[in-house]
Amino acid sequence: MAGRMDGKVVVITGAARGQGRAHAVRLAEEGADIIAVDICEPIPSVTQYDGATPEDLRETVRLVEALDRRIVAERADVRDLARLTEVVREGVAELGRLDGVVANAGIDIVRPWDGFTEQEFRDVIDVNLFGTRNTVLATAPVLVEAGGGSMVLVSSSLGLKGGPFNLAYTASKFAVTGMAKTFAAELGKHRIRVNTVHPGPVNTHMARGARAHLSGVAAGNEALLATYANFHPDAEMDPTMISHAVVYLLSDESTWTTALALAIDGGNTAF
Repeated sequence: MAGRMDGKVVVITGAARGQGRAHAVRLAEEGADIIAVDICEPIPSVTQYDGATPEDLRETVRLVEALDRRIVAERADVRDLARLTEVVREGVAELGRLDGVVANAGIDIVRPWDGFTEQEFRDVIDVNLFGTRNTVLATAPVLVEAGGGSMVLVSSSLGLKGGPFNLAYTASKFAVTGMAKTFAAELGKHRIRVNTVHPGPVNTHMARGARAHLSGVAAGNEALLATYANFHPDAEMDPTMISHAVVYLLSDESTWTTALALAIDGGNTAF
């Protein structure tokens, strides 16, 4: 039986581990070839969890190649539009085309509202918002020339509701949600669809690091932690749960789906 992504090529940022790796593997299972991008180094202001490494990206390559799919993997910082454009151009030249994009790269820093340094706040906005914008700018012209495609911008449940002790992250993810709807409107005439996914509690390095610090940061205001509750009996989901939605949004099954904000969050954004 043919895969749902047979013959397609997808760019994924933040592909070294976590959700990005899960998306790469799940898309490869469905027949896609991958252009994988990751900074593969720590960001100095992010101290609550370790950054991805070159070894992490090599493991993503190994997992995709084990599925007999092609993958071009390069290190790039999504804040660097010129480098990102270069990687996309080289990947498309090697793999022959581009059909889809997953703007997944992101960081989180958990602080009380008045506890962020200016650099911390700027870094979260720069990676999560400007990095997502740069990913679209680096790839959309290729999709326009190709006659269409699909983009998935990874927001968060905190791109749909407020996130206590997550001010910078929440601001960035709300902005991604709105930006996606605007891109969907303007790129629609080129048959490019743009949607967002909104993960709830996911088992990744970033999410575990954030959760580990929440209770300490919330001391004296613990009631606000109920904001992060959901209906699901499990504490967190495997990132592949998000990947299933990404496959749908990148596949031909969703050709009439655009400007959608799709929550995969166990009901967290329902209240």
